[in-house]
Amino acid sequence: MSDMRIGGLASGMDIDKLVNDLMKAERQPLNKMEQEKTWLTWKRDAYRDVNKQLFELDSMMLDMNLSKTYQSKEVSSPSSAISAEATSSAGTGNYNVQVNRLASAAYNLSASEISGGAGKIDPDQSLASQKDKFANWLNEGTFTITTHNDEGTESKTFTIDESQSLNDLLDKISSSNLGLRAFYDSSADKIMLERTETGNFNSAGAEIEFSGPGTSFLTDTLALTNETDGVDAKFTYNGSLQITTHENNYTLNGVTFKFHEAMDSAVNVNVSNNIDNALENITKFVDKYNDVIEKLNEQVTEKRYREFPPLTEKQKEDLEESEIELWEEKAKSGMLRSDSTIQGALFGMRSDWYSSVDTGGVFTQISQIGITTSPDYLERGKLLIDEDKLREALREDPAAVQELFSGNAETGSKGIVDKLEATIAETRDTIERKAGKPSSTEESYMMGRKLEDMEDRMEAFENRLTQVEDRYWAQFGRMEQAIQRMNSQSAFLMSNFG
Repeated sequence: MSDMRIGGLASGMDIDKLVNDLMKAERQPLNKMEQEKTWLTWKRDAYRDVNKQLFELDSMMLDMNLSKTYQSKEVSSPSSAISAEATSSAGTGNYNVQVNRLASAAYNLSASEISGGAGKIDPDQSLASQKDKFANWLNEGTFTITTHNDEGTESKTFTIDESQSLNDLLDKISSSNLGLRAFYDSSADKIMLERTETGNFNSAGAEIEFSGPGTSFLTDTLALTNETDGVDAKFTYNGSLQITTHENNYTLNGVTFKFHEAMDSAVNVNVSNNIDNALENITKFVDKYNDVIEKLNEQVTEKRYREFPPLTEKQKEDLEESEIELWEEKAKSGMLRSDSTIQGALFGMRSDWYSSVDTGGVFTQISQIGITTSPDYLERGKLLIDEDKLREALREDPAAVQELFSGNAETGSKGIVDKLEATIAETRDTIERKAGKPSSTEESYMMGRKLEDMEDRMEAFENRLTQVEDRYWAQFGRMEQAIQRMNSQSAFLMSNFG
């Protein structure tokens, strides 16, 4: 089809307008297909948004299966010398503790300043350039450092490379697997070689041992002859149990005690159930559930405006942005109205909340812990929480509240969350088969295959329209030629017989 056509020279008719008007009628089926494709795309995206909402709710259910959600503990200590953290499995009550001694790390500090003679050393310059600045320079090639730990010993051999600096060598020691930190302090003019872990790992001798021909570099050049052994922390539990530990913390019955200073007398560290935290966790989950079902209920009851079909690209050209936005707001309304998949999910989730849970615990119904359905039918199954009743249930038996939600793994009984997860999983699978997900290829889901088929049909129709338009132009062209011949004959007759 030519992009440049001129007609009507002989007839005086506006051929371009005539063809455009004829093609408008011819394009009506294509416009319908374009609108149908837009509608199908919108509906697919609406389904995917439903799955996104269900996924967010499903993600929150992971925490609802954990004991820490219902049985988190809070710890109070009357002394700044000791603090503690407790897991959900920790026993509640008072823990009588006295910190007798803190743990400290072994270290070896230069016994004297290492510079002398030609000024203070520069640790960033090569050892070769600094030899005359050391008080006692000795280089016997290599040395080995050995440290102790719970598994045994670790050893590493180092070469004294005079082309490198003192800091380069100390960095190599620090980055090795020896568990050491080595550095030079210029103000003290001394080397510090210290363990990165507290505690005494070698009661029979030194924790940082030197060997090899280059040992003199460590003991004489760096003056590392002054080791202080590490010390284990020591505390007394319940007035009689003496416990030592390499670190300034220790876990006992699910409670991790952290030691900050030695104490003259014992204190009671109290562990209790954190009911406020459990209440907050359950409330957040119920609020999320209410938010999801509110949105889903809106979608299945939303009014459908059939007199507002999707706009074609051609129609949008004649409208302002604000007009397009208002039109599409109506056009998108009611896409999932009365959708059986979503209605089934809403019914299933409501049933899950009120089904009986047989875990052997004291609670078998959600209403027993203060969670009920709103009496307002317009809220369509929203849940309400009686905080006082839920708080009482959490105080009375947090484990039973957990089993009501998450079931009992030992007996195999399903809790409310298990049932909700099954309903949501089935719904999401159904929607994915229908609408796919953003990463899906179109041929892998039902609506995608429809969109592909529609695109093929639209492309074929576009090709046919091109042929129809060419035919119209050809027909009008032949008409113009006939009129031109008639005009020529008329002019000839007039000139000869006029």
